[in-house]
Amino acid sequence: MYLENVVVDAVDPWRLGRFWEAALGCEQLTDSPGGYETRLAVEGGPELDLCFQPVAAPSTEQPRLHLDVQGGERQAEVVERLLGLGARHLDIGQRGVPWVVLADPEGNPLCVMEERTSYAATGPLAALPLDSAAPARDAEFWAWLTGWHDVTDGGLRSLRHPSGRGPLLELCPERAPKPAAKNRLHLDIRLESGDRAEEVAAGIAARGGRELHLGFGDLPWRHYADPSGNEFCVLPGR
Repeated sequence: MYLENVVVDAVDPWRLGRFWEAALGCEQLTDSPGGYETRLAVEGGPELDLCFQPVAAPSTEQPRLHLDVQGGERQAEVVERLLGLGARHLDIGQRGVPWVVLADPEGNPLCVMEERTSYAATGPLAALPLDSAAPARDAEFWAWLTGWHDVTDGGLRSLRHPSGRGPLLELCPERAPKPAAKNRLHLDIRLESGDRAEEVAAGIAARGGRELHLGFGDLPWRHYADPSGNEFCVLPGR
């Protein structure tokens, strides 16, 4: 199994997808009228596809997963470039933090990060912060799902691709329990040759996750929630 996609709900998938493609220097994968996909390839590290799927209306819930952009020594320059692409400043109550909080064109929060040693080999996407009710527990869950390894990042429980490159998956202590509404961003896991779907489902349940039955009809992938309630999908092998 491996982490393949970051999936983002979007009222205008093309507009939002093109914003993030330009923001991260991704390569366009599809020009389907129903969605937009673009690929972030980290040299010597993972490939991660950003998939923007259409929804009728934007979510009003605070997202439990968001994207942190690498800023480092060029933080101010990166902020100005993102503003030029259609981002805007966003106040979520942050005070005195070294990162800059923006919103993408559909209001999804994003952070432009300051320089950190742990971000040295991330590429343009520094981190994927995910809200967690129990970061140590959820780190073990996601490490099993993705094959990513523990890293030390200023006190946050974090995971990284085995190459030691690419973004961190940061398990952040949640401010409030997961609401019933579906998160507007989620992750997709892809099965590989030799992975058996039922064994994976049993492993998810044994580690505190659960399968979700959302009534979307017969789909080739299956929906799950991690132990903190965060949705993710398990896609069949190619």
